[in-house]
Amino acid sequence: MKYDFTTIMDRNGKDAIAVDVIPYKDTRVKEGFSRIPMWVADMNFQTVPTIPEAIIERTRHAAYGYFSPRDEYYDSIIRWQETRHGVQGLTKECIGYENGVLGGVLSALNVFCSKGDKVLLHSPTYIGFTEALENNGYHMVLSPLVKDREGCWRMDFEDMEQKLKEEKIHAAIFCSPHNPTGRVWEREELMQAMELFRKYDVMVAADEIWSDIILAGSRHIPTQMVSEDARMRTAAFYAPSKTFNLAGLIGSYHIIYNPWIRDRIRKESSLSHYNSMNVLSMHALIGAYQPEGYEWVDELCQVLTENVEYAYRFILEHFDGVSVSKPQGTYMLFLDCEGWCKKHGRTLDELQRAGVEAGVIWQDGRPFHGEYGIRLNVALPKALLTEAMERLDKMVF
Repeated sequence: MKYDFTTIMDRNGKDAIAVDVIPYKDTRVKEGFSRIPMWVADMNFQTVPTIPEAIIERTRHAAYGYFSPRDEYYDSIIRWQETRHGVQGLTKECIGYENGVLGGVLSALNVFCSKGDKVLLHSPTYIGFTEALENNGYHMVLSPLVKDREGCWRMDFEDMEQKLKEEKIHAAIFCSPHNPTGRVWEREELMQAMELFRKYDVMVAADEIWSDIILAGSRHIPTQMVSEDARMRTAAFYAPSKTFNLAGLIGSYHIIYNPWIRDRIRKESSLSHYNSMNVLSMHALIGAYQPEGYEWVDELCQVLTENVEYAYRFILEHFDGVSVSKPQGTYMLFLDCEGWCKKHGRTLDELQRAGVEAGVIWQDGRPFHGEYGIRLNVALPKALLTEAMERLDKMVF
């Protein structure tokens, strides 16, 4: 490969919660074991070199005062969306900066809803949605995803329609690709979901932050592309942060075609006076969306496809009583450990602590609405992934 996905970086003391934080109280890694970060959605790969090059070049000009986004910022997004996702007709006017996807989603809900309104989401559910909605006075109505005979997560359209109708819901958060299951929705599924939203006059905030991390055999289709109605009732949110591991730099963006929605969301997001771009995050995005960035992401997706396949097979063959669906996008696996816990008379807390004690820092799946769930991040060099799986096999499961 042209780019480096094998070097094991020492991130200690580099402000990375992935390695500096253990997300469990009163649990420590046993002496003699290194920490293998596999929890927060943060990759342990060096990013594409054009990003630090762009940042360093900008910092050489030692003035960092007020600024406006340059045309190159918008042109880079338009070219990226067209090349990678087939988006046609995107213009600068439809693109707007967001400090984060979650903040953008909340701005959209504040336009679509009144405080106390109900919002439809699928479960399992990204923990950020749960916290953000609860903190801002909205009520979640969950429509559980269901597994088909092949173990693939699917939307339950009958359940969605029943809840939209009976609960009188007029706003939805649609996660595509889905976090935490890693489902990449097919065009027919998107069309059916958006037709339900049209039927019941539901406005949609689409979180598509994972849209670049698609594994072999799947393709991301932007929600706004499936119909003209979907295009006009959806506010979609993107970022280079997941794709290139830039979360610490802050910087997302929305794509909104409907001018009525766009004007109001921009007004809503401006009210706090904090939704302002950082000049270095602008140059990071421009550096990411260079030809080298396209190549780097292609290689990244190849590496992640191999990691997911390895971890998926290992879990099925070695962790008796643990079920997992193979994701089609993202780099997260969502484990269901109910069978193992009941067979061995152990609680999920005990299981998770055992993993951490062995140095595998994984994530509690219950805040994602998985009763026996564990979320596992496989975006790390293959040598570390292999070591983690072997530790879990010998010392935990």
